[in-house]
Amino acid sequence: MSAEKKILTNLIVSFIIGLLVGAALGVYLIAPLLAPPPPAAPVELTVFSLWGGAEEENFLKCLKAFEEETGIKVKHVHQTTEGLMVGVPSQFAAGKSVADVIIAPWPAWIRSLAKEGHLMEVTDLIDPTKYPKDYVDLVTVDGKIYAAPFKAWAKPGFWYKKSFFEKHGLKPPKTWDEFLDLLEKLKNIPGIEAPIASGNGVGWPLSDITEAFIINRGSPDLQIKLINGEITFTDPEVRKVFEELTDLIKKGYFSTPDEWTAQIDKLWNEKYGIYFMGNWMTVMPQVKDVDDLGFFPFPEAKGVVAGGDWVIIPKYTEHPEEAKKLLQFLAGPKGQEIMVKQGGFLGTHADVPAEAYKPADKAVVDFIKTVKVVP
Repeated sequence: MSAEKKILTNLIVSFIIGLLVGAALGVYLIAPLLAPPPPAAPVELTVFSLWGGAEEENFLKCLKAFEEETGIKVKHVHQTTEGLMVGVPSQFAAGKSVADVIIAPWPAWIRSLAKEGHLMEVTDLIDPTKYPKDYVDLVTVDGKIYAAPFKAWAKPGFWYKKSFFEKHGLKPPKTWDEFLDLLEKLKNIPGIEAPIASGNGVGWPLSDITEAFIINRGSPDLQIKLINGEITFTDPEVRKVFEELTDLIKKGYFSTPDEWTAQIDKLWNEKYGIYFMGNWMTVMPQVKDVDDLGFFPFPEAKGVVAGGDWVIIPKYTEHPEEAKKLLQFLAGPKGQEIMVKQGGFLGTHADVPAEAYKPADKAVVDFIKTVKVVP
């Protein structure tokens, strides 16, 4: 073979080898680019709320239903009042948020966060006509809705043990005179320490019943004027209400104040006859049989203190689409029905079926519709 042919042959062989090596190297380098991407890490939403105890247990069941329906995981983190009111705004100020969804009971706080630009608008996520107008208006800023109504609550009147009333031939009063007559009868029953349980330990149980007297023995407007600072507690109308309340205390109709949940135990053990408390009574563990729990509104009621809990989405969430789905689930009839069926929860959505409510809760819902709601 001539030298020229050897050189040509070597060039051809080298070229072929180069092609093969280049192809192999190309496959090695390009293969990872052609391979399907690894599956995305599953999304887990973090939810903040103030709920603990029985309320948290019930809420976790609702979140579990959402997980099963959507495949989106949810972690609930119980917060203190300070944790929400102080901790959350501090995170927002830094442009961050640990929570993807927050449930809060303070519409003024929600409006403030919205005005500062920290919340996602939810106007297009809910149908506002399905909720009580007041509950939507309270979280609306410049015509835009920034929270979805989830839960309603009320402090409607007195709770009692049905079997105890039946045993002693007692009936829930409808008029003020009937109420006074009931108190006297209860006072004279052997074993009764006082007709009305007085809750304490955290302050609000005693202020709640005082508010109820101002609203119903005075008027809802009287309470609103006090809230707005238009009048003081020395106002003649307010003093008249307090004189009436003082008279009942002097007659021994109210118990010595004690820790409020311990007083539920004593109500159930028939040491007291009635207890003024919010609708959450139906989920308190001290109530041994919710079917034996009765309720009657403040006699000759004119108004009721009520409020709620709203769902908000921080603008800084890393999972906005998933957070929107959770908000819609909680604000919708499906999520609220789950909560309502467990008791102690009043739904805000109009499509929550009436039959989902326990009898005591349904009585509260029906009563609220007949009187003026006061914040």
